[in-house]
Amino acid sequence: MAAYGLYTHIQSNRRRSIALLVGLFLLVYVLVYAGALAAAALSVRADLNTLLQLAWTDLLKAAPLATLGTAAWIVIAYYFHQSMIDALTGGREVTRTEMPRLYNLLENLCVSRGITMPKLKIMESDALNAFSTGMNDKQYAITVTTALLNRLDDAELEGVLGHELTHIRNGDVRMMVIAVIIAGVVSFFAELIFRLWFYNSFSFGRSRSSGDREGGGAGLAILIAVALLVLAYVLSFLIRLALSRAREYLADAGSVELTQNPDAMISALRKIEGRGELPGATSAVMELCVDNPREGFGELFDTHPTVDDRVAALVKYAGGHDPGPIALPEPAEDDAPAASGEPPAAGPWGAAESANDGAAVSDDQAAPPEPEQSSPSSPGPWGPHSR
Repeated sequence: MAAYGLYTHIQSNRRRSIALLVGLFLLVYVLVYAGALAAAALSVRADLNTLLQLAWTDLLKAAPLATLGTAAWIVIAYYFHQSMIDALTGGREVTRTEMPRLYNLLENLCVSRGITMPKLKIMESDALNAFSTGMNDKQYAITVTTALLNRLDDAELEGVLGHELTHIRNGDVRMMVIAVIIAGVVSFFAELIFRLWFYNSFSFGRSRSSGDREGGGAGLAILIAVALLVLAYVLSFLIRLALSRAREYLADAGSVELTQNPDAMISALRKIEGRGELPGATSAVMELCVDNPREGFGELFDTHPTVDDRVAALVKYAGGHDPGPIALPEPAEDDAPAASGEPPAAGPWGAAESANDGAAVSDDQAAPPEPEQSSPSSPGPWGPHSR
């Protein structure tokens, strides 16, 4: 980042992402070939070379249909993916009248850079997270959870909005949606071929045994087909990881470039850290979020860099300051004064008459600091630290 500059990294990431998408699309043909090889092994008695040639001929015949099927899948998702995501997350579009604070923050960022204003959506959730979706200027939308809106101050919220806006500016959202769609095609065909193979393996068991005796290639062809299926599935997953991880660092840097406030972005990440799990959301939706707390094997299959790594990058390259992990009060604590058994205050003088004389004096003295303890808002970009 320091050697080439932010925009050079963005262009490099875009070229690499396009290459990865092309590779992801080619995995569809690998699956078709694996399916053709398995079908040939289950139905034709021949040696391995003959089965491989038959599978290649079937691939050439089926390639146009596979291409049209994948393209149709992409077109359907192009128009309806937002509706499907909203159905999963419960997101709803809001206007300036409904959410003036959030709307104004996003609008100011867009106006400052001449960016088309995306739609703004709210999702009712206790999770602290946000994500962007869409394939073009008319579809782009940023969804924010209610907990994120309530727990972050304006500067931190602006940093998160700048992060998602950068995903839109860099074309990350479009690429990730397409990657999820194609990966869905790969997963669908892989599962379909596995099911057909296991179903037909019983019917063609005797034929396969005879084929092994006469040609000797059916069993090995089946093993090759299964290996190709597993390889395609794993590679589709790894490509999605490569796309997702690379873009998060650039989105963080882009947010700082938009807001000129690295400390706010760092503070927002620290508050979101470990609190972003969206109940009921699929892994594809979580990959689009600011942070994905779902972990893989020793971080090998994590879709996002760790918050520590992202914060370290912002400290090193953007000059920010890391406050360390931030402890937030539980939601129930925010409403503790109202839910307590004490009678509500009757005005600025409190409820002195409802307690004994000694307690009344103590309550009057303790009344002023109570709002500071229960307030969910942060006193600055650092937020409240754990005690």
